[in-house]
Amino acid sequence: MPLSSAESTVAEKSVKLRRDFMDLGICIREKLAHVKDCKTGMHGLPVKLVTNLFNLDLPQDWQLYQYHVTYSPDIESRRLRIALLYNHSELANKAKAFDGVILFLSQKLEKKVTELSSKTHRDETVKMTVTLTCELASSSPVCIQFFNIIFKKILKKLSMYQIGRNFYSPSEAMEIPQHKLSIWPGFAISVSHFESRLLFSADVSYKILRNETVLEFMTNLYYNTGVSDFTQMCEKQLLGLIVLTRYNNKTYRIDDIDWSVKPVHTFQRRDGSEISYVDYYKQQYDITLSDLNQPVLVSLLKSKRNDNTEPQIVHLIPELCFLTGLTAQATSDFHLMKAVAAETRLSPLDRQRHLARLADNIQRNKVARIELETWGLNFGNQVSLTGRIVPSEKILMRDHICQPVSAADWSKDIRTYKMLSAQSLNKWLILCSNRTENVIQSFLSCLKRVGSSIGFNVGYPKIINIQENPAAFLRAIQQHVDPNVQLVMCILPSNQKNCYDSIKKYLSSDCPVPSQCVLTKTLHRQGMMMSVATKIAMQMTCKLGGELWAVEIPLKALMVVGIDICKDALSKEMVVVGFVASVNPRITRWFSRCILQKTTTDMVDCLKVFMTGALKKWFKHNHDFPARIIVYRDGIGDGQLKTVLEYEVPQLLSSIRESSSSTRLSMLVVRKKCMPRFFSEVSQALQNPPLGTVVDSEATRPEWYDFYLISQTASRGTVSPTYYNVIYDDNGLKPDHMQRLTFKLCHLYYNWQGLVSVPAPCQYAHKLTFLVAQSIHKEPSLELADRLFYL
Repeated sequence: MPLSSAESTVAEKSVKLRRDFMDLGICIREKLAHVKDCKTGMHGLPVKLVTNLFNLDLPQDWQLYQYHVTYSPDIESRRLRIALLYNHSELANKAKAFDGVILFLSQKLEKKVTELSSKTHRDETVKMTVTLTCELASSSPVCIQFFNIIFKKILKKLSMYQIGRNFYSPSEAMEIPQHKLSIWPGFAISVSHFESRLLFSADVSYKILRNETVLEFMTNLYYNTGVSDFTQMCEKQLLGLIVLTRYNNKTYRIDDIDWSVKPVHTFQRRDGSEISYVDYYKQQYDITLSDLNQPVLVSLLKSKRNDNTEPQIVHLIPELCFLTGLTAQATSDFHLMKAVAAETRLSPLDRQRHLARLADNIQRNKVARIELETWGLNFGNQVSLTGRIVPSEKILMRDHICQPVSAADWSKDIRTYKMLSAQSLNKWLILCSNRTENVIQSFLSCLKRVGSSIGFNVGYPKIINIQENPAAFLRAIQQHVDPNVQLVMCILPSNQKNCYDSIKKYLSSDCPVPSQCVLTKTLHRQGMMMSVATKIAMQMTCKLGGELWAVEIPLKALMVVGIDICKDALSKEMVVVGFVASVNPRITRWFSRCILQKTTTDMVDCLKVFMTGALKKWFKHNHDFPARIIVYRDGIGDGQLKTVLEYEVPQLLSSIRESSSSTRLSMLVVRKKCMPRFFSEVSQALQNPPLGTVVDSEATRPEWYDFYLISQTASRGTVSPTYYNVIYDDNGLKPDHMQRLTFKLCHLYYNWQGLVSVPAPCQYAHKLTFLVAQSIHKEPSLELADRLFYL
């Protein structure tokens, strides 16, 4: 007899689900009457798409049987528990997986409780009780996690190494010797249950490794900083970084540095014997350590079991640890990033070749084939589907409607026509050094010409000459900024972070005035001065409360909201929560708030306060409350969907109901990083899908109201879709209208004269939280809340 649903739920909870599988059991669509039967849109031009998804076929009545195994007398050794069970004839010819406590079988045992016994090598009899706890359908979260474990085993059999969640091939490493980098090619993989079937998804991934050991990094740092600041600087730069030990191709996070332990010191092995680090590496890996005075790195390995076991402390030798990823300095190196992009930015055709090769390897490899067949799985063909292209949008200027030549870029139109509204800039300051005075006059001339053509009147500023150091900038601001100053422009000699941070912190919180920081080298780009002046003029307009352009919004009295979070750069325990809401029906003016909160999760508890403030601001502008509010929530981590539904949505509803009984709410979770990719097939060649492509079937989840939208182009490489999941919906918009509105909102980010990958309020919230987390580290003044001061 099958188990009751209550028993199944309890049994499934005994399996520790990885965070990204926790969301799978949440059924949203059944609560939304308007999409319960159909969540797909009807309008738009059909487009044939190839995906990075592959069919996984299972027998129709396939089930996974979950058992709980106990031992009498109890045995602590996991290895011995597995050996005793696997050696038993009852299980000899069955497909099985066992972690020492929970046993999975593809075939059901005759009895619900099976008693077995085996003997140890000491001739001791051990009784094992195998109890059926759950019968799982292929779509259950536990089953999905189980299928993912099977494919992990398969990729390891294909000589790939797991780093984080992805798999890489060190044997196919690409070298960039001029920058001391190695790039390992590999794949991110996942198995999940989509609309009507089980699918395997794979995407190409790359791991960037520096051909520099931690010891080499420490040595260079020592010579650059000196003895007094070395240990402090070393810990600041290294703690939190991920390193790779090439002798076993494993990655570790550096949690601490133990300066008191050296390679000549000893540690205790599992058998109780003592051995020095020097001798251990010589015996185990035939590696001779060269520096006997180096400290050891400390990494804390969390237990994989579902308990509160203390993390295991691992000591690593800096000489054998290679740094992974790129430093901030490296990512700002144009030539380095160009060399990396040349290897990693794949066209749709190249990406497809990598996927086809992986699929071929899985199907041809005998061990992989047997593993799949054992569990009744059959690796099938690549999935193709039909998407839809939503119509392109017209850009509304003050006295002109633009139909951009390129739907993704209207920068040329912006220079020709006037902005919707712009406040005149009459009283403002420029802070600069004597060396930049000549170039400033040229820049101001360009700024006035640009302002004249786009409808932004720029008066002559007060120019203040200062020394080129952070303290001089701050002193000058404190001396010259008065309540009538509209904007402060600082011409910075370099991108020195502490100088930028101190200016932004003071002018965003202590003395709230919009500020514009410009690098001296930017003003020296003589051939590009008009482009530079246009970009700066538009940012300054926004910071003064101006509106650049709009798109047609058919819904009346609609407020849209973007929410994002960002970890504070100074304190690991703090996160910055950003909330940006539109305050006019045209969706061109914004109310921006953010707060720092102490939390260990990505959940936010200030939404009621934020929404109440946004509703008051809307009422002030429109003398009524909005009829509809649509919230786009970005920055959600794996496994947090339930918490957002149960904790964040009620906060928003509470605030709305206290203000207006008729206002309706919808909330969408936004994910910029998602596994599925789509390629359009044109004349038997693959290319990126057209702008505005929507996918709302086959690659979506049956229990969710979700869709993918491509709202950006990629001149090189493969475009990534953005994934939207409507988790709450009182508005009852048709899927076509929700998708079209989301696409429209991707046109309204004023810091880019083109489409962005997420709706504008999300991008504004991201920009706000990033500035606060990186530079300000405190809540900006409410006096700036109605301006886009953070662009």
